[in-house]
Amino acid sequence: MIDRPNNSPLQRFRRYRPRKRNRPRYTGPSFNRMIPNLMTMLGLCAGLTSMRFGLEGRFGAAAVAIVVAALIDGLDGRLARLLKATSRFGAEFDSLSDFLCFGVAPPFVLYLWSLQRGGAIGYVPCLMFTVCMALRLARFNASLDGAPKPAYAYNFFTGVPAPTGAGLVLFPLFLGLEAQSLGMDWLVNAVRHPLFCAAVLIGTAVLLVSTLPIWSFKNFKVPTPFVLPLLLGTGAYVAVLLADPWAALAAAGLIYLGMLPFSVRSFNRLRREAETLPDDAETGTANSVR
Repeated sequence: MIDRPNNSPLQRFRRYRPRKRNRPRYTGPSFNRMIPNLMTMLGLCAGLTSMRFGLEGRFGAAAVAIVVAALIDGLDGRLARLLKATSRFGAEFDSLSDFLCFGVAPPFVLYLWSLQRGGAIGYVPCLMFTVCMALRLARFNASLDGAPKPAYAYNFFTGVPAPTGAGLVLFPLFLGLEAQSLGMDWLVNAVRHPLFCAAVLIGTAVLLVSTLPIWSFKNFKVPTPFVLPLLLGTGAYVAVLLADPWAALAAAGLIYLGMLPFSVRSFNRLRREAETLPDDAETGTANSVR
């Protein structure tokens, strides 16, 4: 047996070989699960930025910032469900962001644009709208832990949702900016009148806390003959939106209001059909027993 010296190259390699470091393992959510909350935070920043633009008199930029916040609000919830990142924290954070972006920022901008000319009275519709928005969001949060709704009711909102309410409130601003671009000063003065803006604020506030069933378009099925017209109509609207955004946004508010009666009629029809199902089931069971 041959003894190897202690200072052989093999011994020196083993002696001075660097040891593996144990990397620390961090605990916490993955980045993918944080994306919806990050988007909600971006929407919150957009709502705050709209208030800053309003203070600077840049009302067009303020309106765009609120629209951006609405688009982000429509994406973050769907993205959270897609990434399986839904949480109670995300739901509460989203509601707080919605309150500021759609309950505080729009009436604040509208007050600076028009209602401050009405003095202290012009501030009252802004308060009414913000309070009604808070009640609407509180009712929505409470319904999450409430009793399950009938199957036909899942495709409907109760009252106008928060982003849509913000869009309806900004209708005078959209129309006023469009009239200003066309040089129609008489229309600008009409839609900028404090009485008109106050009526829009109060009417939208009533729609927010109402119990009207309104299509949510979450699981909305389009009949096959209407698929192509819907695609063409959407493409045409996007083209108008890019070419003349203020007219397109103002028209969107009018189209939405025009859909409300059809939404209520659809809900009532589905409810009547659901109420007749137990009777039909009992009749079918009785016939089979006979």
